Amino acid sequence: MNSNLSTLLDEVRETGTLSGLPRDHFIDGAFQPNSTDDTLESFDPGTGKVFTRFAAGGAREIDEAVSAANRSLRGEWGEATPAQRGQVLAAIAQQVRQNADRLALVESLDSGKRLVEAQGDVRGVIRTFEYYAGAADKLQGDSFPLGAAYVGFTVEEPVGVAAQIIPWNYPVSTAARGIAPALAAGCAVVAKPAEQTPLSALMLAELARKAGLPDGVLNVVTGTGASAGSALVAHPDIHHITFTGSVVTGQRVMRSAADNVTRVLLELGGKSPLVVLADCDIEQALDGVMGAIYENAGQICSAGSRLIIERGLHQTFIERLLQRIDRLTLGRGLDNPDIGPVNSLAHLHRIHQHVASAAARGNTIHAGGEIAEPMGAPGGWFYRPTVIEARSLNEPIVQDEVFGPVLVVQQADDLDEAIALANGTDYALVAGIYTKDITKAYRFARQVDAGQVYINEYFAGGIEVPFGGNRKSGFGREKGMEGIRSYCKLKSIVARV
Repeated sequence: MNSNLSTLLDEVRETGTLSGLPRDHFIDGAFQPNSTDDTLESFDPGTGKVFTRFAAGGAREIDEAVSAANRSLRGEWGEATPAQRGQVLAAIAQQVRQNADRLALVESLDSGKRLVEAQGDVRGVIRTFEYYAGAADKLQGDSFPLGAAYVGFTVEEPVGVAAQIIPWNYPVSTAARGIAPALAAGCAVVAKPAEQTPLSALMLAELARKAGLPDGVLNVVTGTGASAGSALVAHPDIHHITFTGSVVTGQRVMRSAADNVTRVLLELGGKSPLVVLADCDIEQALDGVMGAIYENAGQICSAGSRLIIERGLHQTFIERLLQRIDRLTLGRGLDNPDIGPVNSLAHLHRIHQHVASAAARGNTIHAGGEIAEPMGAPGGWFYRPTVIEARSLNEPIVQDEVFGPVLVVQQADDLDEAIALANGTDYALVAGIYTKDITKAYRFARQVDAGQVYINEYFAGGIEVPFGGNRKSGFGREKGMEGIRSYCKLKSIVARV
């Protein structure tokens, strides 16, 4: 699968695509054709052009994949020891490492993100499989002090077949974030990647098979949410669903899962606050704000999309922020500009609609606010990095997730008001603060409702740190040891002796 990165780049620039891209579903250890001739197109967001087609599956393909996954649990994978599962996960990490260049390039081409970001995502995939390779035989139960006449203990058992609904903004890293702990726990997986970005999940499944994962343990069915996704979450032989996506779709997943009383882990939207107090290290805070909102063109559920700044620092900070933004370059992800395209034409127009509506309501546009056409990337889907000063907490631009390179600014008189503003939306995924006062930082961390809080570095941590949201940002936790427990069912055993 792998080739030299420069050779791969030359091929893409010459032909607009890559040879050997997967087109079929990966079911029961092999690529399987669709039951119909239906296909979908995959676009390069940097050019707006189709570069490949792939199978558009539905209920029949989902049923075949779920059946294969359940069979695998009655065979070799179901009998494997935790240490043996860990060895397979370590081998998958090595396969990804050996094919990292091709995987990163395909991820950039498919999603539009900058190549350097895609390379970082692939490194994260390697680390994820390495982490859960080591965690597979560390999952231990508890014992109960019931007295001399009894022995009581708990056992963590794999939940069974886990469905993974993978989003388009971080396709390969989100796939690994769910697949690796599920495999470590002893589950089998049926994954449905987003129809905009199907390729890296298919490639990952093929690499896992080459690493020694038994047939049927990891299956990938491509197609739309309405056909393949709906069939997957409604399937009676699915035992757990991990969904990453919008609140509205997450609600539909919950309703569908309720019919079979299927367990659900939801990672939904965010409108995360990033508080900057007057005593902060300004350069450090500027770095953090820029990365929090403009990485991956702002298409991150945990993006720091609300800048809540102490009033006395506001003017100086915004002036310096706008100077940095003015120097940012836009371009095709493969060319590693400062900001790449957004994922689809429809999403580009959704972003602009949010911003135009905010401007019409009297909110101040400090920067951006328009669709861009950068030189060297004709036809691509680009939005200028935008900064909007909000009139009030109740403005839709403050309350609604834009999911693009759009930063909303709010002002606070002090920490107490900053905390109130931070808690002022229906979302509770991530929050961050920049301050030199550790007491203020800890008080912020305690009083803000969020699944995770970053202090003086946004996006700090890694696979070791549990991730997930509260309220409309969802429930359940991925990553860390909590991630592997999400794919287990706890059994209590008591014996009289």
